[in-house]
Amino acid sequence: MSIRAAERKVVAIEPLPEKYPSNWMRFWLSFRRSRLAMTGLAIVIVMSTAALLADVIAPFDPVEPHYSDRLVPPGGAYVLGTDELGRDIFSRLLYGARISLVIGLVAQGVSVSIGIVLGLLAGWYGGWVDDLISRLIEVVWSIPGLMFLIVVVTIFEPTPLTIFAALGLIAWPGQARLMRGQVLVVKGMEYVAAAQAMGASTLRILIQHILPNAIAPMIVVATLGVAGAILTESTLSFLGLGVKIPNPSWGTMIDIGRNYTVTAWWYAIFPGLAIMITVLGFNFIGDGLRDALDPTQYD
Repeated sequence: MSIRAAERKVVAIEPLPEKYPSNWMRFWLSFRRSRLAMTGLAIVIVMSTAALLADVIAPFDPVEPHYSDRLVPPGGAYVLGTDELGRDIFSRLLYGARISLVIGLVAQGVSVSIGIVLGLLAGWYGGWVDDLISRLIEVVWSIPGLMFLIVVVTIFEPTPLTIFAALGLIAWPGQARLMRGQVLVVKGMEYVAAAQAMGASTLRILIQHILPNAIAPMIVVATLGVAGAILTESTLSFLGLGVKIPNPSWGTMIDIGRNYTVTAWWYAIFPGLAIMITVLGFNFIGDGLRDALDPTQYD
């Protein structure tokens, strides 16, 4: 073939395949590889769906007593049996899931928000701001968490709002310290210096450059913290300081059910299993997120 003919020949060049997937795709592929993480995700989805659709799924009213059906064992119309007032355990578990999940998520949202804001300020400004926030962290950390919660719900009415606030106010120090450490690492990066050189405001640097690159460990801690908040709420209810009777709460059901351990084993067993399974689900998700967000695995 002559040179002129070769010049006229058009060679179709196919685009090269993308060698590296997007960050979100890499995260999902890594998260999906963990069987425990996917199991935890399935558990949380099922529990959340059941709580949202409790009005549709629950076969009985969770607070209406049926005295003729007291302490009926599992089976028949009462899938998980009944309590000492003839109320359906399954229906009360569904409505109790609403309380436990909402308290866990909202309380953790409050503590994470406080931790992120204070951690950003302490890590970015340093100096007296860092010292002040660090001393505040040490003061809150020195307060026994359960005792603080007991005092708060004893002084104020133990409504879900009170429990949200109390759990959020006592759980933020660890998250603030974690965010502070992440900010100290990220603010020394070149892209942060470039943003400062271009005249970007402090707020813009914190929101657009620091926070997105420091948030990954906070997501893991927040997920694990939801499980901790659910356990704490159940503990308060078990002590009689949580959600008021007759509203269903897993901790309250265990507290009352332990008095019927011999005659009605199902009363305390099923709420305990609900707490255990839900907490395991969030813990499995947290472990999966920790592995999926680990940057060293992409090296």
